Amino acid sequence: MRKRISILGSTGSIGTQTLEVVRENEDMFQVVALAAMQNIDELEKQINEFKPKYVAVYDKSKADLLRSRIDSKTKVFSSLEGIIEIASNEDVDLVLNSVVGSIGLLPTLHAIRNGKDVALANKETLVVGGELITKEISKHNVKITPVDSEHSAIFQCLQGEDVQNVSRLILTASGGPFRSWSKEQLLDATHTDALKHPNWSMGRKISIDSATLMNKGLEVIEAKWLFNVQVDKIDVVIHPQSVIHSMVEFKDKSVIAQLGLPDMKLPIQYALTYPNRVESNLPGLEFSKYSTLTFEEPDHHRFPCLHLAYEAIKIGGTMPCVLNAANEVLVNLFLEGKIKFYDISNYIEEIMNIHKSSKYDSFEELLEIDEWARAWIVKNIKG
Repeated sequence: MRKRISILGSTGSIGTQTLEVVRENEDMFQVVALAAMQNIDELEKQINEFKPKYVAVYDKSKADLLRSRIDSKTKVFSSLEGIIEIASNEDVDLVLNSVVGSIGLLPTLHAIRNGKDVALANKETLVVGGELITKEISKHNVKITPVDSEHSAIFQCLQGEDVQNVSRLILTASGGPFRSWSKEQLLDATHTDALKHPNWSMGRKISIDSATLMNKGLEVIEAKWLFNVQVDKIDVVIHPQSVIHSMVEFKDKSVIAQLGLPDMKLPIQYALTYPNRVESNLPGLEFSKYSTLTFEEPDHHRFPCLHLAYEAIKIGGTMPCVLNAANEVLVNLFLEGKIKFYDISNYIEEIMNIHKSSKYDSFEELLEIDEWARAWIVKNIKG
């Protein structure tokens, strides 16, 4: 029997690669639902090929336009409520959430509450609401399988292992496009420079986060919740070749690593087929082509966003929510050319210094904090 899947963010980088995996394994998966923010041209092509029962478009006007262009056999939902509907639909077994940003938290929450397993590529779900999400996972007895290459690597390294025996989780980072840039050069770095990632093909927002190393900071927070490990046991190491996707060191000091080419189809396929492995058409790793694998300590002076993420999760409560909300607004402003590279970390540090972190018990509390942080950033941007 084929696994029935819903793909949130189907027109983005992870979503389109997920459909490639489905296309190569048609006997294993049935695409029941697709969701996109506003790219209805790409979504229409996907509908014509995969014939989902349901689709959702966040932009209501685009949803109305799509509805007029496709076969009425596919039901079209709109807005965030529509995305929640296809994340919790009774016809779905597994939800792959690759929506970018904190908007992905609520669909994940509803999927869990409706007994759906989740393949998670939306790291903000756990960054913003990790404590809430982990409680719901336990309550509803569902599985979350990570899609990010680093967390997939750790997940694979931990198979058959007791997390109590973990000494360290070691997240690898390519270092991004600015790994060799001086701080003086970074003062004038543009979003065009930042989008030139040396190894991975990613969306615009994640590419900027990779350039600032905020992406790695968000992954540290996500790893804490995914694997129930204290943050002081999570390290980051720069590995420019992106061959080792992450490692686990155990208390006896042995280290297990997961290796592979830098291609997101590998962790996507594993998340969809877990606990099984299936044949892949990806090329194998030819070790003879990698005469040297190198490692460096991350430079917190040049890339302060990584340090700020560590500080946010150490403080806990609502602080990671503030960190994430501020970062999302600032990344958009940087992409629009309205602020400079270091304005991102400077404003995040400023808002973290004034925010009094508190515990939270509901999504509504997080939403209130998220909205406050976004408004504060917009109000206090200078220039």
